[in-house]
Amino acid sequence: MSEEPESTTVTVPEVQGVTPDRLLHTGGSDHPSAEDLVLASGRDLTPENLEWARGRIAAEGRSAIDKRLP
Repeated sequence: MSEEPESTTVTVPEVQGVTPDRLLHTGGSDHPSAEDLVLASGRDLTPENLEWARGRIAAEGRSAIDKRLP
């Protein structure tokens, strides 16, 4: 037997109009941007929303985005 783990691929059907779960998870960066937070909140990228996001990141740090994602 091989000592290497088996590789499995799971295909998840895409539902039109729904963001796939694989796109909602973060983890690569400890420094989310204001744009990341605005999009994670389901808001449009407007100057007002970016300012809101900058304030949330300043106050809450990384948890600002973690609170808004599943």
